[in-house]
Amino acid sequence: MPLPETSPPPALPDYAELHCLSNFSFLRGASHPEELVQRAVELGYGALAVTDECAFAGSVRAHVAAKAVGLKLIHGTEIVLADGLKLVLLAQNREGYGNLSALVTLARRRAEKGAYRLTRGDLEGFGPSGALPDCLALWVPGPTANSIDRTDHAAIANTVPPANAADASNAAAIADGRWLAQRFPGRAWLAVELHAGPDDRGRLEQLQQLAADCGLPLLAAGDVHMHSRARRPLQDVLTALRLNTTVFAAGHALHPNGERHLRPRLRLARLYPPELLAETLAVAARCTFSLDELRYEYPEEVVPHGLTPAAYLRQEVEAGLVVRYPAGVPEKARAQVEYELGLIARLQYEAYFLTVYDIVRFARSREILCQGRGSAANSAVCYALGITEVDPAKSELLFERFISAERGEPPDIDVDFEHQRREEVIQYLYAKYGRERAALTGALITYRTRGALRDAGRALGFGREQIDALANTLAWWDRQDELPERLRAVGLDPESPRVAKWLAVSRALRGFPRHLSQHVGGFVISRGPLSRLVPIENAAMAERSVIQWDKDDIDALGLMKVDVLALGMLSAIRRALDMLGARDGRPVRLQDIPRESKAVYDMLCRGDSLGIFQVESRAQMAMLPRLKPRQFYDLVVQVAIVRPGPIQGDMVHPYLKRRHGEERIEKISPAVDKVLQRTYGVPIFQEQVMQLAVVAAGFTPGEADQLRRAMAAWKRKGGLEPFEQKLIRGMQERGLPESFARRIFEQIKGFGDYGFPESHAASFAILVYFSAWLKRFEPAAFLCGLLNAHPMGFYAPAQLVQDAQRHGVTVLPPDVTHSAWESLLVELLPDHPPARPRTVRLGLREIAGFNQAAAERIVAARQEGPFQSVADLAARAGLQRPELERLAAANALHALAGHRRAAAWESAAVENTGQPRHHGSRSGHDQEGEKRKGRGSAKALGRRSGASDATHATGRSKNGMDQRDKGDERGHAPALPIQGDLFSALPPPVEAPPPLPPPTEGEDLVADYATLGLTLGRHPLALLRDRLTAGRFITAAELRAAPDKKLARAAGIVTHRQRPGTASGIVFVTMEDETGPINVILRPELVEKQRRETLAARLLGVYGQLESRHGVTHLVAKRLVDLTPLLGRLATRSRDFH
Repeated sequence: MPLPETSPPPALPDYAELHCLSNFSFLRGASHPEELVQRAVELGYGALAVTDECAFAGSVRAHVAAKAVGLKLIHGTEIVLADGLKLVLLAQNREGYGNLSALVTLARRRAEKGAYRLTRGDLEGFGPSGALPDCLALWVPGPTANSIDRTDHAAIANTVPPANAADASNAAAIADGRWLAQRFPGRAWLAVELHAGPDDRGRLEQLQQLAADCGLPLLAAGDVHMHSRARRPLQDVLTALRLNTTVFAAGHALHPNGERHLRPRLRLARLYPPELLAETLAVAARCTFSLDELRYEYPEEVVPHGLTPAAYLRQEVEAGLVVRYPAGVPEKARAQVEYELGLIARLQYEAYFLTVYDIVRFARSREILCQGRGSAANSAVCYALGITEVDPAKSELLFERFISAERGEPPDIDVDFEHQRREEVIQYLYAKYGRERAALTGALITYRTRGALRDAGRALGFGREQIDALANTLAWWDRQDELPERLRAVGLDPESPRVAKWLAVSRALRGFPRHLSQHVGGFVISRGPLSRLVPIENAAMAERSVIQWDKDDIDALGLMKVDVLALGMLSAIRRALDMLGARDGRPVRLQDIPRESKAVYDMLCRGDSLGIFQVESRAQMAMLPRLKPRQFYDLVVQVAIVRPGPIQGDMVHPYLKRRHGEERIEKISPAVDKVLQRTYGVPIFQEQVMQLAVVAAGFTPGEADQLRRAMAAWKRKGGLEPFEQKLIRGMQERGLPESFARRIFEQIKGFGDYGFPESHAASFAILVYFSAWLKRFEPAAFLCGLLNAHPMGFYAPAQLVQDAQRHGVTVLPPDVTHSAWESLLVELLPDHPPARPRTVRLGLREIAGFNQAAAERIVAARQEGPFQSVADLAARAGLQRPELERLAAANALHALAGHRRAAAWESAAVENTGQPRHHGSRSGHDQEGEKRKGRGSAKALGRRSGASDATHATGRSKNGMDQRDKGDERGHAPALPIQGDLFSALPPPVEAPPPLPPPTEGEDLVADYATLGLTLGRHPLALLRDRLTAGRFITAAELRAAPDKKLARAAGIVTHRQRPGTASGIVFVTMEDETGPINVILRPELVEKQRRETLAARLLGVYGQLESRHGVTHLVAKRLVDLTPLLGRLATRSRDFH
């Protein structure tokens, strides 16, 4: 019996996808641009257009990926006009791209962050030759979810799209099409998007008729949201997240099937007529633009009229050299300057240097501390211009680390400014160049594991308790393959279909862009309108705007940016210097600080570096007594050596042994020895590796820089192999031992884990020394500077205050009768009672939730005379009741009202107008006074002596009333739980309030931490010491005095947790008690065994063995005990770092 005849499969048509969203259409697209490009290549597409909604944020990534695989990429954008008209706009050429970029900028800048708004008139505003010249338009007819308010979940989920949305008889649709045909003559199409729906044939016929009525040609398009059908579950989750609902409640907002992916051409041939597929290629052929065509030009304003950029740069460099070297320019510095100016001229970078120079000059004119750092500190030109502070005459600089002709990319100058005054610099740039020519670089915020689990779980309908339980058991170091184990730990079965889906979607979501934020300070400034280079949108912060590309995008295209960065330590130093100047009656400048003080180095050698820039981490504190810095260059090494690069490259121990004469320094060759002589034959810095490649292996300086770049990327991308062979062969040809060559190469590989350039370390070392000098000789002013610059650095104010007290500083609490907004030396406070030297009065800014305007009104009112009462304060300073309550809770009204309860009573009696209800006397408030203070706590801090167990356990009294402190919904410090909101039910006020018992010491302690985050009274563990001693827990001071290897127990409040990637899974925990810090080492097996205690304990008991080396003591833990219940209501927080 003959087989039945079968029709041959249709020939694979050529096709270009012209409507495709990536995940840079935030919470819409379900694939990375790179995935879309790769899939389009696999399917044999002729071209791919990435058309994210009113955005080019993913265009550079798509460009780089497409260029690597030879796929033609078209740049475009999808927009929905205010009247619901949906278009896909494609750039034909450079001019068209500029028009689209300007249009996206217009749409984004007129709307709030994350939104956009466009009208038909906006499309027509680009010249007389029709809408958006040099752009093509695809019309996607019919109502879509996009044409409804996409924040209105009900409107989307409960609206069923009409079956005949593109009905040819629809007069409005015909009018839309004709408008488009008229405005885009010969440049408009009607896009037919078929997704295997039940009426595809009918829809095709309707659209064909509509196109005929409008005079528009047809083409096929996919409305692609993902590269593969497998992303459908993720796409549904993204839709639910965008609408703030669950997948199950999203209704018709979800796509009905998984067809919005890049489909095989055979499938497309079965869906679309051949002519519609062929038309996509015709459209693609008209789009020739590539991002490689973008050209960037720096602004011209920085160059005076009549001078060329080269001449002006030369002029300013020569003037700077006179200032830097008043006795004459050293020959070495002169030769370096001439070499750099020649290379800068050859690469035409003069305008870049002059732009940065202009910014620094502005900051200095406003007395804003600033300093260049990074590889720019290798530049003698930057030193002459005052941008950096590393003297080329005293250093072995390598300019190619900064600029290289072979590198083919622009330089990058990082300049740090006082973080509290950087906004002045930013606004200067906006004022000088305008919002059309200057903007911050974007920063892409992506999903991490915890956020992906939370959002995916919420969208999939998991309960908040389940999500929180899982999220809270995750540590920042957990690997993806450990998630099933974490699920089991909270009672969820990773094998169940629902949980497995949660896990799979979360993994797919990890790394997805969530939204665009702003870079920490990278500015792009252009000669012409920046919006024609890249779209600009509003930042979340007022008065700022950002481009839609991030740092990596800028680097990929070779565009220049200026980094205007914020550095807290510069603010702290400036504040301290200003305070010393006010105290001494003369300006104090950095130049006035004596150099190379033995006392400063003595302090650093002890590891006494809390609060000091760059050397205050636990690892740096442990290294200081081992390295024992005795001169400035030692600080340069100190900054650089506690980094993953030197650690992984096995450079630390050889350096320390050779430095202290415990190991012989190997002599290799004069050229090699010269490069490594300052670091005892061990390469610590990137520049040394580059110099070794030049002098020992025959690399050119440019090739050495390429080696440096390969070092930084090899763990992610590979690519070191060609350099390995050349390096080893080159060293052998020059007579160097192969063992040395291979050791150097292994050390080079270590730099793939992050190593410092010497120039960068030197820039930071300057601030290390200045901050160390202030801590050693002016600890009170230094404390004020740190507190007033906070948040910054490694430590919370509580640890900074405790450390200052250990260094002889007296710290007084906030007080409305004396305090300013900021913490100050008492000598600077008018009418302050006499105090011993080195005394600081905390500022009102330390009170949680208290605002600066209210503090300034208090200070202004105080100048008219002392306050007589709380009511007088409220009236004269115009304080509202919430402001008084915060002051009372922080005990800042003590001088006017007595203890906290009395202050809370009087604050509650004041009307919001600032007028009191009654003029109560404070007599009786303090009658029991301090005699109650020593009672401390009963069984836990903050618990009243004699309180019932039921009250302590539940926080409720027998009548069911909640007795616990509660903050308001904005996170402000809680008012005391004495009065609550009962005043509305009280009878009319009496003349004098009843006597109120003062809080116990434990209750005061709880209130101190709740309002100030610290206490000036006894440390919490001092109150618990009897109980801890009974448990044989010793103090930090006793630990430091104990011998090495001793078994010991210690307990402390956890202040920091760290798990560096170079520590092989070890977790470092820092605790504190009333005598100082305690350093704890947790080995990986203990961390896994006692995970909850490791991650969650706030008061931690540690059973372990002492390890004392070089004056640094660690407690190596064997067992952990969570003692947190002893803290009661005391609120503490740790700072956890990777």
